[in-house]
Amino acid sequence: MSIRCSTRSRRAIAAVSLAAAMALAATGCGTDDGGGKANGGGSSPSSAPPKSPDEDKGAKQEDTAVGENVDPNVKLAQVNGRDGLVLVVNEVKRDSGGFVTVSGQIKNNGEDVSSGSQWSGSESTLVAKNPNSVAGATLVDKIGKKRYYILRDTDGRCLCTTGLGAIGPKSSVSVFMQFPAPPETTTEVDLTLPTFATASLKISG
Repeated sequence: MSIRCSTRSRRAIAAVSLAAAMALAATGCGTDDGGGKANGGGSSPSSAPPKSPDEDKGAKQEDTAVGENVDPNVKLAQVNGRDGLVLVVNEVKRDSGGFVTVSGQIKNNGEDVSSGSQWSGSESTLVAKNPNSVAGATLVDKIGKKRYYILRDTDGRCLCTTGLGAIGPKSSVSVFMQFPAPPETTTEVDLTLPTFATASLKISG
């Protein structure tokens, strides 16, 4: 079962709606004031025309989409959790937008069904906005002595896998987490996710 597929579908719908709205605006208006700024709190500058809040949300989701070419057979790290759960990290990639994306899988090698609500963290506001998610993950730059928390949008939604249901025995789910990128000189970080051991990772890209 993959949460990532449904997430990409919602982002694709938002992108199509944005393109249709921009095409309609271009047809009905022959001038461009060129002086507006896009709404939202993205980390990278944009030269696009002013957008409505809904359009801006769609663009932001598209910008933070997870790559489709993650190889599930690549195993950068594997750490154990409670009750037979295992976290496998397949990719840790530094992106040009100023963030690092961690992609992997949570596998249930135990005999019982496991809840998807145990990785949302302890921050009440974040948990309320992102139940059944991996929003509790953090990256630690040990050399720079800095901890990086999961990125979130202006509505408090994490840039990570959400909507995790129960994971049955011998089943797995794909997950992703996005963090602010540490300095270029930092090539190794520690990933922590509640209930799992710490995973030491090398950043690519």
